[in-house]
Amino acid sequence: MDYHDLTAAYALDALAPEEAEAYERHLSQCEECREQLAELSGPAAALAFGTVAPAPPARLRAVILEQAAAERANVVPFLQRRWVARGMAIAAAAAACIVVGLAVALSQSSHTRSLSVSVGPNRTATIHVSGLATAPHGKTYEAWIIPNGRSPRPAGIFAGGASSMLHLDGTVPKNAVVAVTLERAGGAKSPTMAPILSAPVS
Repeated sequence: MDYHDLTAAYALDALAPEEAEAYERHLSQCEECREQLAELSGPAAALAFGTVAPAPPARLRAVILEQAAAERANVVPFLQRRWVARGMAIAAAAAACIVVGLAVALSQSSHTRSLSVSVGPNRTATIHVSGLATAPHGKTYEAWIIPNGRSPRPAGIFAGGASSMLHLDGTVPKNAVVAVTLERAGGAKSPTMAPILSAPVS
């Protein structure tokens, strides 16, 4: 396995857990990959958080499921594909505005990850997260509150594991989104990675 070819997929959180762990071990020893990841992480995070996508037509989900059922035999698993060359990493980042939502959705469904948000009458909230591996050494999971049309704000950190619960810092306004990213130990002031999980809050 050429770990240099996995940088763009890692930036989009599109690696299987065992691939991500192996890549992170490589990352701690490879300055070139760290530089490439730094270049890709900013655009990926900006594209993921930049806008709130419009609601799809109600019929769209049914059409997609019908087509998927009809063509299931021809589907090639996304997570088993490999990037052909390092140059493809930059092209993949440029195309992230199209595929980042799909990559995150595939990652969540493949690894049975889930995020639920419980909001109290005073708009304080607790999140329940399941299916995440324990954060690697030097990393932590960080929760974000993303008010509609505004920038994300940090809402707490946690170590991950099979099941986690976190009381979010601050209040969650209506029509916001709660998201989770993997950040450096201690957390960050703004997201540096694309979200692993996200959930709308009414």
